[in-house]
Amino acid sequence: MMIRVTAVQPHSIAAELGLREGTELLSVNGRELQDFLDWEFLTADEQFVLHVRHPDGEEIEFDIERPLGEPIGISLEPPRIRRCANRCDFCFVDGLPDGLRDVLYIRDDDYRLSFRYGNFATLTNLKAQDIQRIIEYRLSPLYVSVHATDPTVRRYLLRNPSAPDILPQLRSFAEQGIEFHTQIVMSPGVNDGPMLQQTLRALYDFGPAILGCSVVPVGLTEFSKHHLVREPSPEECRAAIVLVEARAEIARAERGISWAFGADELYLRAEVELPPAEIYDGFDQVENGVGSVRWLQQRIESSRNDMHEWAGKRIGVVTGTAMGRLMPMILEPLARATGAELVLIPVVNSLFGPSVTTAGLLPGSAIQRAVRNQGELDLALLPGEAINEDGLFIDSMSLEQCQVDSPFELRASMDFADALQSPVSV
Repeated sequence: MMIRVTAVQPHSIAAELGLREGTELLSVNGRELQDFLDWEFLTADEQFVLHVRHPDGEEIEFDIERPLGEPIGISLEPPRIRRCANRCDFCFVDGLPDGLRDVLYIRDDDYRLSFRYGNFATLTNLKAQDIQRIIEYRLSPLYVSVHATDPTVRRYLLRNPSAPDILPQLRSFAEQGIEFHTQIVMSPGVNDGPMLQQTLRALYDFGPAILGCSVVPVGLTEFSKHHLVREPSPEECRAAIVLVEARAEIARAERGISWAFGADELYLRAEVELPPAEIYDGFDQVENGVGSVRWLQQRIESSRNDMHEWAGKRIGVVTGTAMGRLMPMILEPLARATGAELVLIPVVNSLFGPSVTTAGLLPGSAIQRAVRNQGELDLALLPGEAINEDGLFIDSMSLEQCQVDSPFELRASMDFADALQSPVSV
């Protein structure tokens, strides 16, 4: 086993050692390296022995001493993604059209990405070695897709008859000090109603190791398995909100936290006003669409003194059609903070169909067409969550390509403040 170096920072410890792109990191203190987790945890001490193999085949052992906290200065190749053992009817991959990047068709269910990035994992594909690593490295908190605590219902939702009973699985980790953020993707007629109430109660009664639980309505595209699953109606979403808020009220009375949350999308579909910011317990699941609007409002308020003066400027704000209905709640404080005239540009998803309303799945081509038709703007802000680490939208268009033929500057933004700290380029 080994991992490979992809880049070395100049003047770093790694550079002084002569590590370079393509160097294989074989072991630390005699223990083989499998991935970034081993590297980070086994090199956390001030002193360790590193065994490497250079691209020319030469193997060297380095006895390394460094000040605690000083980085070694390397980038590692990404790990091989742990594949999903489930076949959920609402799987995002099954809702993709043909012809996209190969990486988008990978069904990932990886506990390492759950710890590192907050990706939700089902924990159905863990091996004995994985369990040992989670406990040894104290990978906490983990983000877990529970969906239902009833084993039969959960196996049905996951389309995985061998999925382990989730509560004993979580208990074995909790006894070792591991904590969890959990989610329930609500599929109407399967895990809503009494089953949702039962799942919320069981997770809450589990104890403080489960830090909270979000309820997210199932989302489908034109290409999803509509013959097997459907999206919830407004009435079903309202019924779910009643259950979520009842559980949150109990949690606030008993534990001083809300614990149970509905995703913004649940409230949007139910046509119910969003809760106040105070109920979100620090916005731990904001990247799951839980409290996104209230979080953005807070970010704008806290960053207003850091933003450039935009008085007299017209700024376009691109978003999906779902957020388009909520965006005025965000643009009003943003206009006060910047002095700009803000133009909302909701974009219909031309790749997945109009039923997919989230901004994070907007293709660059649809955004490009939308901003071209906006007349005179000084700047347009695009949803940063729609662009991956390689700078590509889901249809493989880059931000630079999207900028082509645009008469005004385009900037990707996660929270508005990040993109409005400097004036437009001249």
